[in-house]
Amino acid sequence: MAAFGLLQNSALLARQPLQSCREAEKDLGKNPWPVANKYRNYSSMASEANPTRDDFEALLNEQLGGAGDQGFEGRVVMGTITAIENGMAVIDVGLKSEGRVSLKEFARGDDDHGLTVGGEVEVYVDRVENSDGEAMLSRDRARREAAWDKLESEFGESARVEGRIFGRVKGGFTVDLDGAVAFLPGSQVDIRPVRDVAPLMDVPQPFQILKMDRRRGNIVVSRRAVLEETRAEQRSELIDKLAEGQVIEGVVKNITDYGAFVDLGGIDGLLHVTDMSYKRVNHPSELIEIGQTVKVQIVRINQETQRISLGMKQLESDPWDGVAAKYPIGAKLSGTVTNITEYGAFVEIESGIEGLVHVSEMSWTKKNVHPGKIVSTSQEVDVLVLEVDSEKRRISLGLKQAMGNPWEEFADKFPVGAEVNGEVKNATEFGLFIGLDGDVDGMVHMSDIAWGISGEDALALHRKGEEVKAVVLDVDVDKERISLGMKQLEKGAPTAEGASSAGSLKKGQTATVTVLEVRDGGLEVQVGEDGATGFIKRSDLGRDRDEQRPDRFQAGQKLDAMVTGFDRSKKPNFSVKARQIAEEKEAVEQFGSSDSGASLGDILGAALKKDEE
Repeated sequence: MAAFGLLQNSALLARQPLQSCREAEKDLGKNPWPVANKYRNYSSMASEANPTRDDFEALLNEQLGGAGDQGFEGRVVMGTITAIENGMAVIDVGLKSEGRVSLKEFARGDDDHGLTVGGEVEVYVDRVENSDGEAMLSRDRARREAAWDKLESEFGESARVEGRIFGRVKGGFTVDLDGAVAFLPGSQVDIRPVRDVAPLMDVPQPFQILKMDRRRGNIVVSRRAVLEETRAEQRSELIDKLAEGQVIEGVVKNITDYGAFVDLGGIDGLLHVTDMSYKRVNHPSELIEIGQTVKVQIVRINQETQRISLGMKQLESDPWDGVAAKYPIGAKLSGTVTNITEYGAFVEIESGIEGLVHVSEMSWTKKNVHPGKIVSTSQEVDVLVLEVDSEKRRISLGLKQAMGNPWEEFADKFPVGAEVNGEVKNATEFGLFIGLDGDVDGMVHMSDIAWGISGEDALALHRKGEEVKAVVLDVDVDKERISLGMKQLEKGAPTAEGASSAGSLKKGQTATVTVLEVRDGGLEVQVGEDGATGFIKRSDLGRDRDEQRPDRFQAGQKLDAMVTGFDRSKKPNFSVKARQIAEEKEAVEQFGSSDSGASLGDILGAALKKDEE
């Protein structure tokens, strides 16, 4: 309490404001003797006239070592080691009391702190004094503050800093930058993803500061930026030494679907799949593998992007040289199908040379089908050279031309007038298509299906899949058409004699005919024994539906029918239905009317009775 009384008397004699006394009392509560020492000389101020608050502050700062407005706290100051004891270094920084710092904060490996009594070190003043009256000092914080000052200067100059990776955290790693701790994101460790970071741990290496905030204590660094900058320098130096057309060796580093990357000694070049070989390469792994040393030629160097294009096939002789003379148009060759697309198939005729067989040149008869249904990969085929373009490196081949034209072969085998057999493949509105030998089709026009019948009635005479006979009427090789006729093979086909017999018949005339053949569509009939032949359609066999069944008749049966007309070959058309209608009309006119009340039976009965008389 003696110290407090001394302080109080000094303050009163100096006539200081009450606030100064309260501050002195506050400091006194911590440790009275250091405070008494601080304010021991304050009594001398009593002799001065009207002392001010600023005078008191100046005197206090002078006693604290001239720290000015900032004071000692929060500053890095130089201190002297006065003693080393119990694992602590006692350091005097000019305050009224000394501070203690653990020797571990000075250790730099093997617990060697390198301190001696009397030596000077920089420390950070956390507080002027603690509850024990000692100054609170820190060597680590002094080192961090010094590191921050240095890093801020280097960050402003975009200079590289040296550090050590010493820990792993979420999303990256921690780096010691000579006392300051920085964050290294995982994406900034290397140019390419690194699976094992162990070789990089605790190794001094350069980093680039990307971001720093001293107030928050945040520093972000990048190792990748340093590597990219170094790599760019190496690339520039190496590219200056390279030239297009130069042949060098490299090591395959990576293989992709489109090519391979080759290390040329610090810089990578792209070896595209199309520059690996003149022949077709489905995947680069067919020719090279990772780690293999290959000899390549520099095809192109892009100075702006520093990209290098490489080639292997350029070191081989070009198989396309003189290909036009080697494979003239019309030459027949053998090759292997290497690839099949929607528009055709590629055929390799020698190593490095492929030709395209367009889908239109694959088959004479198979139209609008996928090439894969005609040929298969690796199949050996014979082709014909259709066109050669050496500049564009293209050869057009024909597959069907090497097989022979089936229409020419058919014309040679079946001349006009020859009889052929085939299956009805399809029926259209104008005729029937018949499948013939040689995988070709012939068409029977509806007017050439049967005598005396045409249109839908003629088409209805035959069904799909039915085996039929026909005669060849015409073969057009250029248009790939074969015309057939079926009615020309029927019995009683019009001849000169038949035509005269048909000429004796007149439209509307009733004639007695003999059934020659029963068909689904009607009856084939003949007038007399050697007269003209004609046809009675199914719908003309009677007035009632029950009477229109062809199976009611049989070959050799005779019946009366009316001539209803003639086709273009003068062949007569007959109708039983038309005869029945005509006879009914005639009977009505002779024996009564439809309004007289007489029935048709009565009328016909009367007509028959008259005939008997």
